[in-house]
Amino acid sequence: MEQTKIGVIGGSGLYEIDGLEAPTWVDVETPWGAPSDQLLTGTLEGVEMVFLPRHGRGHVHSPSSVPYRANIDALKRLGVTDVISISACGSFREAMAPGDFVVVDQFIDRTFAREKSFFGEGCVAHVSVAHPTCPRLSDACETAARAAGINVHRGGTYLAMEGPQFSTLAESRMYREHCGADVIGMTNMPEAKLAREAELCYASVAMITDYDSWHPDHGEVDVNQIIQTLMGNADKGRAMVARLPGLLGATRAPCPHGCDRALDYAILTAPDKRDPDLMGKLDAVAGRVL
Repeated sequence: MEQTKIGVIGGSGLYEIDGLEAPTWVDVETPWGAPSDQLLTGTLEGVEMVFLPRHGRGHVHSPSSVPYRANIDALKRLGVTDVISISACGSFREAMAPGDFVVVDQFIDRTFAREKSFFGEGCVAHVSVAHPTCPRLSDACETAARAAGINVHRGGTYLAMEGPQFSTLAESRMYREHCGADVIGMTNMPEAKLAREAELCYASVAMITDYDSWHPDHGEVDVNQIIQTLMGNADKGRAMVARLPGLLGATRAPCPHGCDRALDYAILTAPDKRDPDLMGKLDAVAGRVL
């Protein structure tokens, strides 16, 4: 058993956790650069919590400029064991309406302008992301959302686009009709892949703000309407997060799905061929196996 430490990555509209005891904003240095912002630490119902605003307070990072590697490294460096990613998304499904939450279980990565791995030349590694989210953690998010009175859908495919522009009508129709996507956003990739490389349990909760541009009765995405929905979703998101410590508990066993052992057989580069500089940068995310 080990101590549970819940990390929450807050998306657009979610910039804090309500009810934290001894809240403290801390600076975390990483070999991958600075995270999006300081990280907020504290406890909630006796469980240690860490909160990271993905876009920074004041929303200073675009989806493409978010320092994803630094963010995941900083969470790992602080001892986080379980990461809850919360993000604003558009919906491709009539039943997944604005104001609803979706506990995502699959991704389609359409991003192209981001560093997507901690590994590379000097230390090659391949982790499986066939099942990119942790079912145990997703169960807790679903239960917490329902307890908070949120209309939540379990399971959905998140299409990650580069942005920062919203989809064209043709793209929206293609993603909905031919890609099998349920929601669309700009920030969960490469975040989910990096969390797996860092051996962190990861769950993704999409807060629906709009119907993208495919819906014949809603037209193109309206930013003013999104912001109004965001405010209500942020309140729901905080209510969901407040229930997670009671569900996850102060201690945890090894992940039954192996998220915390993802690197067991992943590293292929022979020890004598590994780049010492890269090895130093991997001290937090891969220290268990290196």
